[in-house]
Amino acid sequence: MNEAMLYWGLALLGVAFILVAIDLFVPTMGVLLVTALAVAVAGVVCMYRYSAAWGLIGTLVVVVGGPVLMGFFINVMPHTPMGRRLMLGADPADAPSPPPESSELAALVGREGDALTDLRPVGAVRIDGKRFDALAELQYIRAGARIRVTVVVGTQIKVREAT
Repeated sequence: MNEAMLYWGLALLGVAFILVAIDLFVPTMGVLLVTALAVAVAGVVCMYRYSAAWGLIGTLVVVVGGPVLMGFFINVMPHTPMGRRLMLGADPADAPSPPPESSELAALVGREGDALTDLRPVGAVRIDGKRFDALAELQYIRAGARIRVTVVVGTQIKVREAT
C-alpha cells in the first residue's frame, strides 16, 4: 500500500502539469489552474505519505517546476492562435479588409437629391436616381425633403437639408 501512495503522488503531479498545459490552449479563466494547484497539492501529500524524501522531491518539483513551466508557457503563449487572440485581439488574418474608398461616392459631394425616408439621423436618400444610405449631419430630415451631400467619409454619406 505504501508504494501505491508514491504512484498516486507521481500520477497526480503529472495530471497537474497536463492541466496547466491544457489551460494554455483552452481559455478557462483560471479554473484549470486552480484545479491543477489542488491536484499538485494532493500529489505532494501522497508523496509525503510514502516518505519524507519523496515528499520533499514533490514539493521541489511543484515549487521550482511550476514557475519554470509557467515562464515557458508565457513565452510560448503569444505564438499560439489562442494566445494571439487573447493578447492582441482578433487575428489580423481573420479581420475583414476595410471597404475601398469609392470614387463614385466621393463624386456625390455637393449633389442634391431627395430623402426617401426620414433621416433621424440615418435613412435612405436618392441622388441621381440611385438609392444610398445617408446620415443627417445637423438635424432630423423628413422624407421627401431636398438634401445636399456635404461630405463622404469612407462609405458614409453625410447630408444636410438643401436650402
